Amino acid sequence: MMIKYSLIISLLLVLQVITISTQVKGNDNLSTDYYSTSCPRLEEIIQNKVVAWVNKDYTIAASIIRLHFHDCAVRGCDASILLNHYGSERSSSVSKSLRGFELIEDIKAEVEKKCPKTVSCADILTAAARDATVQIGGPFWQVPYGRKDGRVSLANEANLVPKGRENITSLIEFCQSRDMNLLDLVVLSGAHTIGRSTCEPVQERIYRFNRTTKADPSIKKNYLNYLKRKCRWASEYVNLDATTPKTFDETYYKNLEKKMGLLSTDQLLYSDSRTKPLVSALANQPWLFFQQFAVSMIKLGNTQVLTGKYEGEIRNNCNFVNWR
Repeated sequence: MMIKYSLIISLLLVLQVITISTQVKGNDNLSTDYYSTSCPRLEEIIQNKVVAWVNKDYTIAASIIRLHFHDCAVRGCDASILLNHYGSERSSSVSKSLRGFELIEDIKAEVEKKCPKTVSCADILTAAARDATVQIGGPFWQVPYGRKDGRVSLANEANLVPKGRENITSLIEFCQSRDMNLLDLVVLSGAHTIGRSTCEPVQERIYRFNRTTKADPSIKKNYLNYLKRKCRWASEYVNLDATTPKTFDETYYKNLEKKMGLLSTDQLLYSDSRTKPLVSALANQPWLFFQQFAVSMIKLGNTQVLTGKYEGEIRNNCNFVNWR
């Protein structure tokens, strides 16, 4: 049975790679050499900054990947999550635990010194997410550039981002509306191999499952006891991967097989018949997870991007839209 699943996943992987190649080549305004003349040292600047910050605090890597996801989940990858004003996505209660803004500001400041008014904040955040992944042991992929920064950011739209309580059907619909599929859903969920979550969504699973006073029966007993010790307060944090929290690997999927998924949306990936075969395949083939993670991250980074002549802008400061 595992061989059958592996063949299916391998075929899907080939199709994904072909799809990504077509997407990148088919967009004249989005390419890997977009800044080759206007800002040739861009990738070096971004990489050096990310490495320096991760070396000081390894947890910032997961935060940047999450920040990128939150950005692309709302209005596409347009750096709208970075806008810092009253009523913006960033000001929403949903975004209160997001981190990494200062790192993006640091990169932007350095880029502006070398290439003023040239590189978008959306491109910087997308590349920083790639470099953060690499820095913690994940795969490398080429980032196509040419995104513009959006001028609109609304707090209520931040609620579009999954919160860890949805069912699988809702998550599938979320991905499909952003030109991603079932495989992308399962693979991108694997970003939970690193990072932390607040205990607020976890407490619902361990104390008030389905509006009862009982715990979610899908949680392994020993893991449940661990979570009860770690999550006495909603404001506390707990590792998304209880086994290898500092390593980018396939253990996240192995944990799901052992009923050790932290969020409800994590564990449901193994409970639902549509996603369970993918979880099993990725748990047993690390190379497949790494290779497909790169492909799915490219798809995520290409979500609803602004590239037209009259679309968006190149912000001078990632926190604010430009004065007109």
